[in-house]
Amino acid sequence: MIHDGQAPEILCPMTSATPAPFRVRIGVRSYEVDVNGHVNHAVYHQYAEHARMEHFRAAGLSQAALGARGVTVVLLSTTARFRAELRAGEEIEVDSEITFGEGRSFTMGHRIVRDHDVDGASVDPTPAADVECTLGLMDLTERRLVTGPRALLAAAASRPDVLPGPVRT
Repeated sequence: MIHDGQAPEILCPMTSATPAPFRVRIGVRSYEVDVNGHVNHAVYHQYAEHARMEHFRAAGLSQAALGARGVTVVLLSTTARFRAELRAGEEIEVDSEITFGEGRSFTMGHRIVRDHDVDGASVDPTPAADVECTLGLMDLTERRLVTGPRALLAAAASRPDVLPGPVRT
C-alpha cells in the first residue's frame, strides 16, 4: 500500500526499551528518475525527509504544535550511502529511527528498502540507501538550538510513545 497522505500505520511504536523503527511506504514516481533511468540522488534525501516528517506527525508534532512551544526542528546535516538503484514504479519502505544524546542535537536514521518491482510484485527486500540526519530544536525567538530536545519533543507530543528512541552514549 502506498502512503496516501493519511496518518501512516505505526508498525511498531518506538520506546526506549524497544527502539523499533517507524516506517512509511512510497511509490517511486517517474519524475524522480534522471537521465540514467534511476532515481536522482537528491530524491533519496526527500524520501528520508518524508519519513522524518511523517514520524513527527504520527507523534503529534506538527509544525503548529512545535510552534506553539516556540521551537521548530532544523536539519543540521544529512548524509546518504547509496546501495542500490531505484526505478520508476517500484515501491519502497522508508524507516525512521531517532537517537538522542545529551546535548542539543539528535539523529534520525533512515533505511530505504525496495520491496516491490515496477509491476507491483513483491520482491526480496533490497536496501537502496541509508540516510543519516543530524537535527536540533531551534528556539524561534532566540534563533538558537535548545538543550534537551528529547524532553521538549516528548512534552509536546500527543503520542510520545512513537517518539522516544535510544540514548547514544
